[in-house]
Order: sequence, then structure tokens, then C-alpha cells
Amino acid sequence: MTTRHLYLARHGAANAFGELTGIGHRQASLLGERLSGVPVDAVWHSPLPRAVASAHELARHLPDVPVTEAAELVDHVPYVPSAAETPPSWAGFFDGYDDIEAASGQRLAEALVARFAKVPDTTTEGARPDTHEVLVTHAYQIAWLVRHALDAPPSRWLGLNSANTALTVIEYRSGLPPTIVMFNDMSHLPADLRWTGFPEGMRP
Repeated sequence: MTTRHLYLARHGAANAFGELTGIGHRQASLLGERLSGVPVDAVWHSPLPRAVASAHELARHLPDVPVTEAAELVDHVPYVPSAAETPPSWAGFFDGYDDIEAASGQRLAEALVARFAKVPDTTTEGARPDTHEVLVTHAYQIAWLVRHALDAPPSRWLGLNSANTALTVIEYRSGLPPTIVMFNDMSHLPADLRWTGFPEGMRP
């Protein structure tokens, strides 16, 4: 059975200008140490600086693994829900989104799923039966892929937050629905580096 293993990670902690902080570098390095025991084939990252820096930091622990930008991983709102789908606490968040912006975000979200949320292509000569790929991206993109794996309604990406460099793993197997192996796991981080990226009131 062919399996695609996706290791999804939000970038490390960043400052108000979108640049990785010292904490973010430490978080990404610790994630790289954790992933060093995995036969990683590729590291993909969003084009945004905080994701680029995180990917290269963790890749220091993955010698000879290619690190490549993927436009589909960029930070964006993947789906703007209708008023009936929107929880009251989220209503103001979507003020100002017009139809053109919403359609553009949805196209990007569909491209993200089409590129990564599937079993590996085994028709290519020399392709391995299983692949292990790290995706360094953003909270909304992880939420969208988790929602897709669960076959949940589009609006259910709302509220699925991820901490900085937390690990989410999804497996795609031939002939079977996707499996969420873990979500938002921070066991590679010491207590003082966990839960960054969450509002203070939401941290356990």
C-alpha cells in the first residue's frame, strides 16, 4: 500500500514584521531535531519570510533533504463562510472581504489540496512507494488540510489553531480516507516554548 506522510508545521514565533524571533529559531531547530529520525524526502515551505527561515532552520538537522518553496502554502483565508455558517465570535473577522478576495483564497486552498492531499505518484520511474514530506506553513493552511482530511464542511477550518512549530501528521493511503495521526503536538518543545501563536486566554 502506498502512503504519503505529511508532517505539517506552523512556522516558529515571529515578530510584528513577520520575521522569525530568537524563540522562533529555537522552536524550529527543536522541530528539526525531532524530525531527524524520520526518512524525510522533502521540506516545502510558504514564500513568507517566517516560514522560509523556519524551514531552513529545521532543515539543518536533515542533511541533503531539498528545501523548496511552494506557493500553495502561503498564508491566506481558505474559505469565507456565509453569514449562516459563521459563529458569532468570528463575524467581524470577515468584514471587508469581497467576493474577489474570497474566490482567490478558495482557489489557493483548492490548489493546496490538489498538490499535497493525495497519495504519492507511483507512475514516475524510480518513485518510492512511501513518501515523507514536511510542510512549513501557517495556521489556516494546517486547519484547511485537517478539515479536508476529516471531510468536514468548509467552514470547519474556523477555530482549528496551531501553535508555532507544533506538529500535525496526516497520512494518505491508496484506497482509504486520510488518517490524522496527530494534531498540534508540541512534545518536542520545552514548556516555555509551547503554545506561542495562541491567544493568552486559550493557553492551557
